[in-house]
Amino acid sequence: MNLRIVLFYLGRVLGVGAISMVIPLILSLAFGDGSWPHILTAIIIAGVPALALSSRKLRKGNLFAREGYVITALGWILLSMIGALPFYMSGTIPSYIDAVFEVVSGFTTTGSTILTEVEHLGPSLLFWRSFTHWLGGMGVLVLILAILPMSGDSYHMNIMKAESAGPNVSKLVPRLRDTAISLYAIYFVMTILCAASLMLSGMKVLDAFCISFATAGTGGFCILNTGMNTYSTLSQALTTIWMILFGVSFTIYFLMIGKDWKSILKNEELRTYLGIIVVSAVLISFNVFLNSDSELGYFATLHHSFFTVGSIMTTTGFATLDFDLWPQFSKMILLTLMFIGACAGSTGGGIKVARLIILFKQAKKEIHLLFHPKAVRQVQLEGKTVEHSVIRSVNNYMIIYVMVFVASLLIVSLDKFDFATNFSAVAATMNNIGPGFSAVGPYGSYAGFTKISKIVLTADMLAGRLEILPILMLFHKNTWSRHF
Repeated sequence: MNLRIVLFYLGRVLGVGAISMVIPLILSLAFGDGSWPHILTAIIIAGVPALALSSRKLRKGNLFAREGYVITALGWILLSMIGALPFYMSGTIPSYIDAVFEVVSGFTTTGSTILTEVEHLGPSLLFWRSFTHWLGGMGVLVLILAILPMSGDSYHMNIMKAESAGPNVSKLVPRLRDTAISLYAIYFVMTILCAASLMLSGMKVLDAFCISFATAGTGGFCILNTGMNTYSTLSQALTTIWMILFGVSFTIYFLMIGKDWKSILKNEELRTYLGIIVVSAVLISFNVFLNSDSELGYFATLHHSFFTVGSIMTTTGFATLDFDLWPQFSKMILLTLMFIGACAGSTGGGIKVARLIILFKQAKKEIHLLFHPKAVRQVQLEGKTVEHSVIRSVNNYMIIYVMVFVASLLIVSLDKFDFATNFSAVAATMNNIGPGFSAVGPYGSYAGFTKISKIVLTADMLAGRLEILPILMLFHKNTWSRHF
């Protein structure tokens, strides 16, 4: 383990955390909400070690996959511990474990909350809470790769692989830093366009930016106790569109810039992703409309169905109404969408559509071989053969995913909640959704869980965002040995 290089990058992560809190500090001074001393203290606590760890020139050294995983996992943990300080020190969230839960939910773009009243936070802390979604959406370390000059693409690729979501991560352009810059440029422009469209639909400036941060990062934190229900139908419709767009792989937008329409139309994951959204929304709209006593007409029901499906499928977690009151058929579709998630290479969570396509095709291949043992058949995705290493990583991911899910569910079940609450709480946190069903529904919270359960669910959020392996690597004895 090259501890020198690990500490160097952890210093840069803390530096990004300190700099990112400058905006809420300015807002606190402007609005006079009294939170600025606590935000400033957090900036100093993050900034001093950041300068100490990363100011010295880094000697040449190898940054292998092991270091990449450790930097990513520890970086996100440290950033969350620092980011929780303004909430804890201000007393708005009296328990530090609860404050860490809330901030981890922000950085991992989950949107689960222990707060029953969000509006008492004040403008600056509400902004910081939503801004954590935007920082975590594309990835803090990807941001560092984009803004800071570095050498050694092959080594830094190990950091991007550890932080980015999907079965296979590759560079969009030859130089890794240019890839990181391209990703964040697209991400930034789309966020600004999202905020502008919401302001034009009637949202206040602060609301528009906070909702845009949550939409871009597919997070789901709202700044009103009523969630998205307060905003106009137009604002909700625009948010639906933007949620779905941010659930698309950013490779698609890179191809759009290059006007490679043929590759976009051939993209199997994109077609499957959009198809699942449309079919699910239509099925739910009919099911809710035919089995509900609500006075909503069909088109209003269709509107809320598309919003909810888009929110759950992209793992954003916004809600315009209490979908926990919907018929069981509709709730089962939503539960299924929680596990499917968005596209690989997007800001969304979940298992990812690409993984499920590969698993389905692998199963289809095995069934074919039962009837034709001597046949030679390869798994293909978008006309290209999927490498065996990718298939193996997908299979391994699913095995570990199920093991972590079951272990988490057993521990959380020690709390005195019903099965729907426990199961959906683990599913919602591990897939970075936010709301679940029953006590953790769209108008509920995670406040009732014990500290042990909150720690487990916090770990699930981190594992879900970082796709499990970086977190597990911290507990493997070989990770910390000198020779590997």
